[in-house]
Amino acid sequence: MNYAAYAQVIKAMADENRLKIIDLLSCGTLCACEILENFDFTQPTLSHHMKVLQTAGIVSAVKKGRWQYYTLLPEFTTEFPEFIKQLLRDSHECVCHSDSSCSRPD
Repeated sequence: MNYAAYAQVIKAMADENRLKIIDLLSCGTLCACEILENFDFTQPTLSHHMKVLQTAGIVSAVKKGRWQYYTLLPEFTTEFPEFIKQLLRDSHECVCHSDSSCSRPD
């Protein structure tokens, strides 16, 4: 499991505006102008949030004319939920059960 990569994703998501952007993009591709309609901040602020989400591997961007169009990456929408399931799995399947030094009670 790539904990460093998922930590970057979780850090990017640890902002209520970015969580709302992810929620909006879960409905499909949106233009920056459509995303901005849902917030009370400027286009440069949106650009900052989108750059953080892109760097974390959550969204992709395509420039068409004057506007950027953003989409959730399919890898994020399939792999992140699986990571969370694995992270919060049943204690009998816990990663420490394969480690003999684990002192976790069964």
